Amino acid sequence: MDARFTELLTPYLPYLGDRELTADTPLREYGLDSMQAIELMLSVEDTYGVELPDEQLTEETFSTAGKLWDALSGQLGGQGSDTAPAADAV
Repeated sequence: MDARFTELLTPYLPYLGDRELTADTPLREYGLDSMQAIELMLSVEDTYGVELPDEQLTEETFSTAGKLWDALSGQLGGQGSDTAPAADAV
């Protein structure tokens, strides 16, 4: 997970408090509800310039920070965590 992802995700987790966001952080347990998951998905897609495929828009994908990162990084296709999203990445 990169710093940009962590910064993007943290505001959606009101119960995280001062805890560190890790790959195992359970998103629902720390306050992510279904409406926020949609907002988060749109923010992730916008920030990284990708589109998560419908088959990845599951409860499992949004269960932990690491699983969401795995889905996102699969769409980044080789872009480094410090690389800006490609304009044609969709």
